[in-house]
Amino acid sequence: MPWQAIGVGSGSTSKRPPARGRLLAYLRERGWERVTEARDAELAEAFPDVSPHARRAALLQSGVALDPLVEGVRQDSYEHLEASLAALLELYQGAERVRRGSIRAVVITAREHAELATRNHRTGPAKRAEKTEMSLWLRIWLENPPLFPQWVELRRQARPPV
Repeated sequence: MPWQAIGVGSGSTSKRPPARGRLLAYLRERGWERVTEARDAELAEAFPDVSPHARRAALLQSGVALDPLVEGVRQDSYEHLEASLAALLELYQGAERVRRGSIRAVVITAREHAELATRNHRTGPAKRAEKTEMSLWLRIWLENPPLFPQWVELRRQARPPV
């Protein structure tokens, strides 16, 4: 979608609306009820200047339903973490080898982000404990995805989340 220069007079520079706003407007124009992987690829092509992280944040903000690989692993709560890992497990169990690799890559990235938060000196003790626990959940999912639902249930019984 081309953007024209905004401004008055000969000395003005070209400015585009913020990426998040442009992406959300694009979603509204299309009236999508769900963003599938194909639609996410369309968004990536339409907005090459928007990082995958910023695109995902805008999609989460939009309130539109997202396919599991588009939504990724949500780590804002234990409930969202468990739900997103369960959705990815469902995809994983029915997937071929290459697709399983793509699903694992999403979970690996989420684990790396959780582990980075545990090492950040600005992360407070409560958040560090939460991210440490979440990184454990992610490691268990990666080690044995089909076992994860039973493991998380046992983990809750043994040590309720903070």
